[in-house]
Amino acid sequence: MAYDMTGPLIEIFEEQQVSEKFRKREFVVELQGQYPEHIKFQLVQDKCALLDNYQIGDEVKVTFALRGRGFNKNGQMIYFTNLEAWRVEPAGNTPNRSQQRPAAQNPAPRAQPAAAPIASDDDNDLPF
Repeated sequence: MAYDMTGPLIEIFEEQQVSEKFRKREFVVELQGQYPEHIKFQLVQDKCALLDNYQIGDEVKVTFALRGRGFNKNGQMIYFTNLEAWRVEPAGNTPNRSQQRPAAQNPAPRAQPAAAPIASDDDNDLPF
């Protein structure tokens, strides 16, 4: 399942060569709200280059998947969860510096569906 998150880039780390066949690059995006959160994502292998044309402060939309695995260390199971990004694109009106296009070529923004109203307790007649 894929998830999306939009926010400004807070930190971009250097690419790490973890083993001969595995490399990764991490970055942090701020989830804005009343209590902002700093969310760290990971890019792997050929996706590491997705951040090459972005700078700290750029507004981005990150598409990612949840990845988890277990690791047996000295008879003790240790579990890891990663947010593995597989797409990074400009968000809103902040274009990626290498992908700026003339306004005539920019696609029209998609209309966002209106949020459903929150039901009161009186309307809470769920069948389960």
